[in-house]
Amino acid sequence: MEENQNFSFRDTEATQKIFSLKKRLRAVCGGTSASKTISILVWLIDYCQTNKNKKADVMSESYPHLEDGAIRDFKSIMIDRGYWDDKCWNESKHAYIFETGCTLKFMSVDKLGKAHGPRRDVLFMNEANNISYSIYDQLEVRTKEVVWLDWNPSNEFWYYTEIKDRVDHDFLTLTYLDCLSVLDKNIVDSIESKKDRVGWWRVYGLGLLGEVEGKIYKGWQIIDEIPHEARLWRRGLDFGYSNDPTVIVDIYEYNGGHIVDEICYQKGLSNKTISDLIKATEAEEVLTIADSAEPKSIDEIRSYGVNIIGCAKGKGSVYQGIQFVQDQRISVTSRSLKTIKAYRNYMFLTDKNGKITNDPDDTVHEWSNSMDAVRYGFNRPKSKKPKVAEYKSSVTEYIQPNAPINPLTHQPEEDKRINDYTGQAESYIN
Repeated sequence: MEENQNFSFRDTEATQKIFSLKKRLRAVCGGTSASKTISILVWLIDYCQTNKNKKADVMSESYPHLEDGAIRDFKSIMIDRGYWDDKCWNESKHAYIFETGCTLKFMSVDKLGKAHGPRRDVLFMNEANNISYSIYDQLEVRTKEVVWLDWNPSNEFWYYTEIKDRVDHDFLTLTYLDCLSVLDKNIVDSIESKKDRVGWWRVYGLGLLGEVEGKIYKGWQIIDEIPHEARLWRRGLDFGYSNDPTVIVDIYEYNGGHIVDEICYQKGLSNKTISDLIKATEAEEVLTIADSAEPKSIDEIRSYGVNIIGCAKGKGSVYQGIQFVQDQRISVTSRSLKTIKAYRNYMFLTDKNGKITNDPDDTVHEWSNSMDAVRYGFNRPKSKKPKVAEYKSSVTEYIQPNAPINPLTHQPEEDKRINDYTGQAESYIN
């Protein structure tokens, strides 16, 4: 459920199909807007209202993921139906205690050790494809009655190798067609406009297993915390305002790889607010690389004392930047919810003949915003010598791309700095 969306629950074919499942293990995969999670939550609410003193757990890869998804949907359903009582919700334990004595608890299981907990009557593993089989194995044997799994079938994971043909269970595929009675026509039109994208349509339109063709980034790891030894290296900034959010990501160097940490994803930010956000961080002097399509914004933010330049742009620069990021070993913090979601859905554009191009699909800005910020942060301006152009604004310095960084100041060494060129720094780099 998207933020600020007015929620009004109505019964759907998806919900009816969920309630028809009877076996102990119930596996539900499906495409976009298929109401998998909401329908299972409705079943869990009904279970807790019609039984006494039962314990049900909703588990996912991280608590931020739950807070932005299943917890928010659960509260919306309960409020919409008039069931919600503030006195029944324990915020610190992320648990709701029903009048029947049943408890519905939301837990993150991002480490195997957390799976060695108390038993439960019902388990719901939300987006099970993002949780390891060893975690599932530990949780399943500690569950007495019912185990629910849901996922988008974007690629094969342990369900298909360890459960599908080996364990007796119910299996259900849901698609947007199971929710036509509640979906906005614009959403349906958007989904159906992508039928010519064969890989996308198979997974997100039809809810069928397949490797989503053209996925840009793969192999990123999700971590809980930034190690103490990690060194903040760069910031990436993608501008937004009314329609799109402003995205800022910190990029750390650590153990031969990089860590991405989302520090801002918000609409309606002025350049002064952006500069204040950057300057409020512990390392405000770290170089920020922003979208050079907005030189006036870069100039204004720089005037507030932020160390910022525009990214290098030119023919083929987007694909070159993507290739550079693809070559890096990247981890991302679990609190970086929008960045994680964008990483999982960022695709290359497919042309009308079904051929994958070298251009990222920018039709869903929710995916491109964060990924653009990451790419800008990794951007390395070309080593071409700067040229004076016909621009009036003053730029105090141009930082050469390969300048060594002083470990104390996090700035390029002075002998690698060229001063007093006129014009936009990003305009010098072709």
